[in-house]
Amino acid sequence: MSRKYEAMIVLDMKGREENVETLVSQIGKEFETNGVKLQQVDNLGKKKFPFAPRHVESGYYINFLFEAEPAAVDKVQARLKLNDNVYMQYFQRR
Repeated sequence: MSRKYEAMIVLDMKGREENVETLVSQIGKEFETNGVKLQQVDNLGKKKFPFAPRHVESGYYINFLFEAEPAAVDKVQARLKLNDNVYMQYFQRR
């Protein structure tokens, strides 16, 4: 049974040459190849962290709204953990 989810992805662009839009489209393709139907992608912009864990002071916040099977969400989370550009990820069911 397919359900609606929301994902907040924080990108670490420190020292990276690529632009944010390219990374967002790559992550969107990653979602779709794992059977996720993207409904909305919001770029919330760059925000400074209240403290600097791991020497990262800020990140780009991207919000994804999508519909997927629970197993597909697990696959996407596992794939994003391997992506060096993803600093943090948070998924919740809507």
